[in-house]
Amino acid sequence: MTAAGTPTPQQLAELALAASAADDCVVIVRDTTTANLRWANNTLTTNGVAHRVGVSVVSFVRGADGVRVGSVSASTAEADGVRRLVAEADAAARAASPAPDAAELTADRVSPDWDAAPGATDIHVYDAFAPALGEAFSRATAGRRVLYGFVNHEVTTTYLASSTGLRLRHEQPTGHYACTGKPDDLSQSAWVGGATRDFAGVDALALDAELGRRLDWGRRRVDLPAGRYDTILPPGSVADLLIDAYWYAGALDAHDGQSAFSRPGGGTRIGERIARPGTRLLSDPAHPGLACAPFTATAASSNTTSVFDNGLPLDRTTWIDDGVLTGLVQTRHSAGLTGQPTTPYVDNLVLEVEGADGDLDDLVRGVERGLLVTCLWYIRVVDAQSLLLTGLTRDGVYLVEDGEITGMVNNFRFNESPIDLLQRFSHASATVPSFSREWGDDYFSRTATPALRIPDFNMSSVSQAL
Repeated sequence: MTAAGTPTPQQLAELALAASAADDCVVIVRDTTTANLRWANNTLTTNGVAHRVGVSVVSFVRGADGVRVGSVSASTAEADGVRRLVAEADAAARAASPAPDAAELTADRVSPDWDAAPGATDIHVYDAFAPALGEAFSRATAGRRVLYGFVNHEVTTTYLASSTGLRLRHEQPTGHYACTGKPDDLSQSAWVGGATRDFAGVDALALDAELGRRLDWGRRRVDLPAGRYDTILPPGSVADLLIDAYWYAGALDAHDGQSAFSRPGGGTRIGERIARPGTRLLSDPAHPGLACAPFTATAASSNTTSVFDNGLPLDRTTWIDDGVLTGLVQTRHSAGLTGQPTTPYVDNLVLEVEGADGDLDDLVRGVERGLLVTCLWYIRVVDAQSLLLTGLTRDGVYLVEDGEITGMVNNFRFNESPIDLLQRFSHASATVPSFSREWGDDYFSRTATPALRIPDFNMSSVSQAL
């Protein structure tokens, strides 16, 4: 028990296992604390700290016709709440149809820190950032700018236990920051954001300075029609698009002919060149700065996950190597169908281009006439077969002329496939930690990508959004 008398996460997991009447049971307990700050009009508006505990119970009932699975999740830190979840999961398993992805459960793996208390964060994570933010407000006011934004930091500790002897623990810090700047007449806007594990080195004054630079670029307005433009995508926009590609890289969908990774006539495109030579896309639980859970922990099966794979060790996986597709997201079930190795989903993504160096500004200097698109949003899939995406530009599209940024351009709707872009880019910067504005806040914040120059990026129509 904790000092307050509530069960620890480990005790909740053990209680669930003991209460289950199913043949096997997997329990996932996630303990999360968050701390955040929000501001608007150069004034801090809110701050807060929260704590939540989520429990998922997966019950397995074996029969002559296969294994039936029931899964129930809820927020609870109480013993009675966990017992109710177990009863519901057991009942759901008995009522279910046999699971098509049935496999032997992973067994007998124990994390050396299983007994450790959950990690936590608090408002002190901003002890360096908050005073600098106050100074940034003063500078912005003096420069006739207004700032709007937020920072969020959370620590989630996952405890995975099973009736087959799994006792696994992982502590995951996740943080992100975002700030929008506008001139005081609100005639334009610019955005900067990023991801961090601990807010060390996140400089509020640097964020304001970059916003000021971009707003200065926008003092001249240039209206352009739809068309194909020589376009530079910064690392965050590249992450926006590649995350979608990763989420649609399930081997089962590809094997069934339902994705851009399907081979005409049947099977997957593993072994085919789908990107420029020298391009590598990978995930690695131990990647510096992007470390994530080294084991599978899922409460539900899907085309890319399997509850039977809970506790499966995760390793570095190369999805594209030297431009060749070398892997897709595989459960043990899909690996048996495709004849490929089991390569489960990993919670980070890294794009590297061999020989690429320099930064975003270096790419800008090489453009005779084109666009710098600082962020994308409202990205949606138009056609899964080609992975055609559509979306809008937002908070800063800039005209580049003779290697200099000379003005702000109207917004556009775009239509592009990230798979096509990996074949068509002409230049890349060095790979750096990046942050997807579309997906980073809530879903996927651990990326490292280069900026890419696309000589013919398709701006399909003009958008009236500011």
